[in-house]
Amino acid sequence: MRYGFIIDNRKCIGCHACTTACKSEHDVAVGVNRTYVKQVEKGEFPNTRRIFSVMRCNHCTDAPCVEICPVEALYTREDGIVDFDNNRCIGCKSCMQACPYDALYIDPYTNTAAKCNYCAHRVEVGREPACVTVCPEHAIIAGDMENPHTEISQLLARQQVKVRKPEKGTKPNLFYIDGDEASLNPEATDRSGPGLWNSQARGVGHFAKAAEKMMHTNEDVDLLQMSIDNEMQAAYQRKESENPNYIDVLNGKARRVYDTPDKGILWGWEVSAYVLTKAIAAGAFLIPFIAILLGYEVSDTTKIWSAGISLVFLALTGLFLVMDLDRPDRFLNVLLRPQWRSWLVKGGYTITVFGLLVTVWLANTLFELGIPEMPLLVITAVFGVLLAIYTAFLFAQAKGRDFWQSPSLALHMLVHSIMAGVAGMVIASIFIGTENWMVIFKITLISALSLNLFTMITELTMTHPSTAAHTVVHMITKGRYSKLFWIAVVLIGNLLPLGLVLFVSEPAGMIAAAVLVLIGIYFTEKIWVEAPQRIPLA
Repeated sequence: MRYGFIIDNRKCIGCHACTTACKSEHDVAVGVNRTYVKQVEKGEFPNTRRIFSVMRCNHCTDAPCVEICPVEALYTREDGIVDFDNNRCIGCKSCMQACPYDALYIDPYTNTAAKCNYCAHRVEVGREPACVTVCPEHAIIAGDMENPHTEISQLLARQQVKVRKPEKGTKPNLFYIDGDEASLNPEATDRSGPGLWNSQARGVGHFAKAAEKMMHTNEDVDLLQMSIDNEMQAAYQRKESENPNYIDVLNGKARRVYDTPDKGILWGWEVSAYVLTKAIAAGAFLIPFIAILLGYEVSDTTKIWSAGISLVFLALTGLFLVMDLDRPDRFLNVLLRPQWRSWLVKGGYTITVFGLLVTVWLANTLFELGIPEMPLLVITAVFGVLLAIYTAFLFAQAKGRDFWQSPSLALHMLVHSIMAGVAGMVIASIFIGTENWMVIFKITLISALSLNLFTMITELTMTHPSTAAHTVVHMITKGRYSKLFWIAVVLIGNLLPLGLVLFVSEPAGMIAAAVLVLIGIYFTEKIWVEAPQRIPLA
């Protein structure tokens, strides 16, 4: 048994009855949708037509949201329905990043994720999903696709159907008859200009709080202003846009006229900050470890500072992680109710084990416990490297964001940890003094900065497999993030520190370089985390 949907675009009239029925059945908040009807106009007047496409969860056979969920809040039932348990959800929003179809949202009532669950409570008692029942044109067909006697099975056997983003390999179980690429592919159209029909084009954020506020106010609402923000208005006045299909949109070939609200940036500054603090925590241990391996004499004072810096920034990492959750009261579910395929779980345990090992090393140094140091350091270093790079694998599980699928992202994270570790120890040298192995700081920082520049060039110039990833690169190098990238990342965060290390022999030069390196790492992570989230998924 495997349940699925067929949307027959030959019949859909865009009445939104399915959206309304779904909202009523599941008490869906204003501003967010489990199912909705996207509308796209094609052609040039007077030869135009409007396409209606019902959008919702695809109940994928290989659902990336299930794989990335750290607490098994999302799971695939035996009948193929991808269901959701909001009693487990921690509100990490990983599933929203993993879903290539933008099918999930944060419920403002519970602060947990939610999505279409195929009306599982109705299916279990022999009824059809609410959207199927209410559709006046029988444009939505649901049922067991493996039963040859069902209508959906027979339609799949004799009709040519399309799925959204088959290249993602998710094996979606939502099929479209007469599906139009201009509607199914979000990159084929851009958000349209001001108009009453497209008032949904301006998002209310993933909490839908703005919409809830408007429900309970008597103030006048400018629907035209709602439909488009100032940034998009400026984009229409420019000759170029970050969307490669922008010229086609202006020429009237296809334009989006009604859509779901934009969820905005799901992972914000907290995630960028936690990637930085995680890098410092890992690097602050790895740099003295490398010095010890190379035979440099490292004093107990330096070891204590190394462990202390590592533990402080590890605690900050945990704090930022919890701050980013929409249900921070449930953060222990990651450790107590783990779903082991999720790199968020593996990362949580890596943070915990690394913190314990560094604490043991600190206690061994302070109290001379007699634990053999080198074996302890080697084991801790293994978890330090895992701490540095696990985020790359977490981002890779977010299949909705093509730019994060870069094979060089793990190297990117590791190099940043080395840079951050050197920077942290150089700044600490103000208090602990310089040692005879200070020269390793210069050699390591020069090597790391050079490798970091090479890694960024690789990530930004390599052949990207999708237009979404290509658009992100354009956004970084020539678009909205270009000034921040070239000034804060390349110049301040890499070239200036490299120049200071190479040509300024005074300790003050190293300290200034260290501060600039940390600034550059933060802004690099801000861009790398934020820019891919500006690509529409639906």
